Amino acid sequence: MAGCRRVMLVVAVAAALLVAAASAGASGKSARFELLRLAPAASLSDLARMDRERMAFISSRGRRRAAETASAFAMPLSSGAYTGTGQYFVRFRVGTPAQPFLLVADTGSDLTWVKCHRAAASKNASSLPSAGSPRRTFRPDESRTWAPIPCSSATCKESLPFSLAACTTPANPCAYDYRYKDGSAARGTVGIDSATIALSGRAAKKAKLRGVVLGCTTAYNGQSFLASDGVLSLGYSNISFASRAASRFGGRFSYCLVDHLAPRNATSYLTFGPNPAFSSPPSEATASCKPAPAPAPAEAPGARQTPLVLDHRTQPFYAVSVRGVSVAGQLLKIPRAVWDVEQGGGAILDSGTSLTVLAKPAYRAVVAALSKRLAGLPRVTMDPFDYCYNWTSPSGSDVAVSLPMLAVHFAGSARLEPPAKSYVIDAAPGVKCIGLQEGPWPGLSVIGNILQQEHLWEYDLKNRRLTFKRSRCTH
Repeated sequence: MAGCRRVMLVVAVAAALLVAAASAGASGKSARFELLRLAPAASLSDLARMDRERMAFISSRGRRRAAETASAFAMPLSSGAYTGTGQYFVRFRVGTPAQPFLLVADTGSDLTWVKCHRAAASKNASSLPSAGSPRRTFRPDESRTWAPIPCSSATCKESLPFSLAACTTPANPCAYDYRYKDGSAARGTVGIDSATIALSGRAAKKAKLRGVVLGCTTAYNGQSFLASDGVLSLGYSNISFASRAASRFGGRFSYCLVDHLAPRNATSYLTFGPNPAFSSPPSEATASCKPAPAPAPAEAPGARQTPLVLDHRTQPFYAVSVRGVSVAGQLLKIPRAVWDVEQGGGAILDSGTSLTVLAKPAYRAVVAALSKRLAGLPRVTMDPFDYCYNWTSPSGSDVAVSLPMLAVHFAGSARLEPPAKSYVIDAAPGVKCIGLQEGPWPGLSVIGNILQQEHLWEYDLKNRRLTFKRSRCTH
């Protein structure tokens, strides 16, 4: 009742003030009110504490508004060559408080996972090698926003194709056994957490991206996982990080891959939302990839577009319609079925594969055309390549050879014309190889990250469009 009386008193006082103000306004005079402190004076320490609480509230409101109004955010991206792998690494922060990790950027994965330490992990022994004690491990028990997905939930049973069927107790966390095509694997439990992102713009504020599906991996194997803390899923899937982030930021994401042999301090960006490199003409022959708040039009000068094929038969990979391959301007004779998913072929882009893999008919035609132009150089043997050459002259310097241009022709008259170093690659000092691999037929062809390097790629999931252009990628 005391609370009710206080409310009534406040209402009565407010009404009286309004009447007084209205009366003053009608008489053409101003109303003046005296401010009185009714409560005992607070100490300076109490005032400082209350101010800190209010500032925390104001800051949280500002962060929420920034996250709602920002059009893009970016994550640093770099080559993993310094670790001896052919992957690209992205810096990722997850949990509350945020914990930093270095993850493999993979457009062929739909599960984001990090190496994890859990007290209960020892009770679920795995046949895979233990995660051991890597430099960085996620501790879900220390994250206030971590929420395990129960194994009895519809999400575990229906939305996670890699989840395990075993569910002895409904409240147990959803377990997974994620297998990659190269034989590597990750096992653990899956949950939901928040990622910390750096919003693009002058203020460069941080915000939380909630609802991220995250795997807590307690056992794994795979060479690329030794140097990284896990995988950032950029694949086409309703549970991937790419889908979650793109749904909040313009329905698109983009990346620029620096030279695969670049040092670790050569950094580019993985951007979600409009990329300014597609919105304004470059100042030089190539463009920068650094994100900024400017919106992007459908196509920028120098950019090329082709349909992005989002097909359940190639999911979670992104497919493209290839019309052919040319060498030195000559279109090669490759059966159309090689590029047709309906006939057992097709082509995908994959940031997690280093060397481009062509189905047998395409591989034979391409290497025959390239090796014909290199016939004057002495051959050497080097695994895993079929065509390698001694590139050293008698004087010890590299020989001067004019390499033919390789072009991949996509639907819509778009052509990928990579630099020669992307398909005749440095394999050892004084040795270059045709950097392609032969794949099975029938089977998919894979455009790997070396062929994608020094290009900016934008995946517009909303409009099903792939846009790309040459870029130096670094700043």
